[in-house]
Amino acid sequence: MTAYSPLATGPTSTPKDESVQLQVQVQGAGLLDRPLRSPVQVRVVDGLVRTGRTMTSQAIITIDGPAATGKTSVAHGVAKALGFDFLDTGAMYRAAALLALESGLVKPGQVDGYDRAVQDGLIGVVERTAMAFDWSKDPPALTCNGRDVMERIRDDDVTGIVSPIAGIPALRAIMVAKQRQIAVDHPRLVTEGRDQGAIVFPGAPVKFFLDADPMIRAKRRRDQMLCRRNHLGTSEPVPTLATIAQQLLDRDAADASAGRLLRPGDAIVVDTSALNFQQVVDCLVEHARRLLD
Repeated sequence: MTAYSPLATGPTSTPKDESVQLQVQVQGAGLLDRPLRSPVQVRVVDGLVRTGRTMTSQAIITIDGPAATGKTSVAHGVAKALGFDFLDTGAMYRAAALLALESGLVKPGQVDGYDRAVQDGLIGVVERTAMAFDWSKDPPALTCNGRDVMERIRDDDVTGIVSPIAGIPALRAIMVAKQRQIAVDHPRLVTEGRDQGAIVFPGAPVKFFLDADPMIRAKRRRDQMLCRRNHLGTSEPVPTLATIAQQLLDRDAADASAGRLLRPGDAIVVDTSALNFQQVVDCLVEHARRLLD
């Protein structure tokens, strides 16, 4: 099972007798600067979620943002808090990158030279692969032809090529269709990515966009790398914070220019720089419950 690192060091939960003062920027609506209320209890009744006043049968919550802002771990936490299913769309693009490597279409470290033959070849491999989530696991595990790939897709060779692989338009079209079908089968869904609220689910009633200071993001990514090195028992060197920060900024620029990193105009923008994991989850759950009421 993939381990999700916390957003920041420090307490992982908020004391019950204290409120967390958060500043959340709502696009077009200024700043909301107020303490969080106590969470509303959520109950699942006949597949529907009751939040205390109303009951609805379908809801998609999108969480977008650049790399290392905590999207995956936060989305999983929000889904658990609300009793929703959780969709890790980044894992899907990583799986496509893994297929590109294992089929020999792309070499490790190859970030360009994806000509028409390479792209068509990859599309063929993806279409012939049964890519599905095992929803019996928490978080759901992505499988390719029945093989659990959640550990393998976090390896460095996959990470090194996932951004250009994800930029192939025909591949994105396939993934968007898959993600929308998942939402049909799992109508109460928290989904994370870079274009979920703008492209995949533009009609979602709840949209968030997470951001953070580049050096904070670099520290989180480096902590994840160190954690993974320890988990695998390897001693490979880890890049410096400055190097990782530059890599993240370069990817932001590439994703934004290619239309892969999009902030919906109606998204709630949350800067996670000074917040720990539980504070971010609490913030998003608070807003989601209010918007879904």
